[in-house]
Amino acid sequence: MDASGGVGTAQGDASGDRAGGQRAGQRIVGLTATEIAARVRAGELTAVEVVRAHLDHVEAVDARIGAFRVVRREAALAEAAAVDASLTRFALPLAGVPVAVKDNVAVAGEVCTDGSPAREAGPERRDHEVVTRLRKAGAVVIGITRVPELCLYAATDGPGTVTRNPWDTALSPAGSSGGSAAAVASGSVPIAHGNDGMGSLRLPAAACGLVTLKPGIGVLPGGIGADDWSGMAVNGALATTAADLAVAHAVLAGQQPTAPAAPGRPLRIAVSTRSPLPGVGADEATRAAVDAVVNQLRAAGHTVVRRNPPVTPAAAGALARWMAGAEDDAEFLGIDRVRLQPRSRTHARIGRLVRRLGLIRPRTQERFRQRMERFFDDVDLLLTPVTTGPPLPARPWHERGFLANITANARWAPWTAAWNLAGIPAAVLPAGARPDGPPVPVQFVGPPGAEERLLWIVGELESRRPWRRYAPVFDPTATPA
Repeated sequence: MDASGGVGTAQGDASGDRAGGQRAGQRIVGLTATEIAARVRAGELTAVEVVRAHLDHVEAVDARIGAFRVVRREAALAEAAAVDASLTRFALPLAGVPVAVKDNVAVAGEVCTDGSPAREAGPERRDHEVVTRLRKAGAVVIGITRVPELCLYAATDGPGTVTRNPWDTALSPAGSSGGSAAAVASGSVPIAHGNDGMGSLRLPAAACGLVTLKPGIGVLPGGIGADDWSGMAVNGALATTAADLAVAHAVLAGQQPTAPAAPGRPLRIAVSTRSPLPGVGADEATRAAVDAVVNQLRAAGHTVVRRNPPVTPAAAGALARWMAGAEDDAEFLGIDRVRLQPRSRTHARIGRLVRRLGLIRPRTQERFRQRMERFFDDVDLLLTPVTTGPPLPARPWHERGFLANITANARWAPWTAAWNLAGIPAAVLPAGARPDGPPVPVQFVGPPGAEERLLWIVGELESRRPWRRYAPVFDPTATPA
């Protein structure tokens, strides 16, 4: 499959064993990453069986979603066979687990486009470090997921394709890790790689009812584009459960996976619903989800206090780095700016001006980080909304202008960018439901080094109020009618 097409037409008989991936009455697709790895390690399943089942599921569903730019069927089956033959299979934390990789890091043998048809490049010669770590842990890369051009926008689309949200295909899975999120929410993979420069992990997780963790700066290998958007962008993972997210994070961090340690005491958690963007705010469903989480936290014995973080001054610094990122990455990737989409050309032109005027100021970023560290002097975590309402419509946003794109992005998602500028960790999880729509998310933010605490609170809330793991129409765990 190439960038201009889908995975193909869904087969008329692609239900039951084919779409669900069953072996002797046992369903494979829909198992969590931790379940798959345990069964492959124990010899109850082979990596080839697991990967083939997921590839068949992709073939059955992705024509309706458009999550993948490339599906690596033959290469993935060969890699799965190598996992089965490995003498270390019994110790691999992601043994045989199918994963998807976002189209802005290198996968050996595949072309990396960063979402731009204007990029002319041959296959990558070696894996990015995060891909190396996934493969070393036993994961099998089954495909490359779609992104908006240069990963700049909060919806995932491009010429000839619009990636859709499995919960409601009239909606976007967000961006820029929208293809990865759509792949996980549709059951095509249990976990997927993504990265986050202004919310690009957290917004797709929010839109698609998933869990994710944007780690703090320096926790995982960087190397995203020219300079990680002036130090704002970080790699991470999308998953359906807290346990899968914890394992994926540990693997990407080069650590041995272990269950996140409980804090050993009740936490003191600040909550704020004030929007950093004047004139926009959370809708009723979002406010209700935040209130529900507050009640759960208090029932668990934690202290919750109302407190607004001083994030407004961060807007200009994050915006400047986002603008410069378009120009920097286009230069880094050797893309002729004239061939960029009109919205991206404007984005890059403003980025050149930002660089010329010297508006990327490390000292400003460091002062903001210090201000946010002080905010956490007497609270352990901060709870906020993620978005103002339902995801953006699934439409060809690349055909609309720069102003229409950034206005829609900003009005929908004002609660994410500050934590990229500060370089501190933040997690997103589903916390409520809309009638006939995707789940309603919330966000937890922590001080530097709070990744384990965030993973723990996500797992604690999941244990108290489990969420639905997959979009109903594409749910591989549902019993066939």
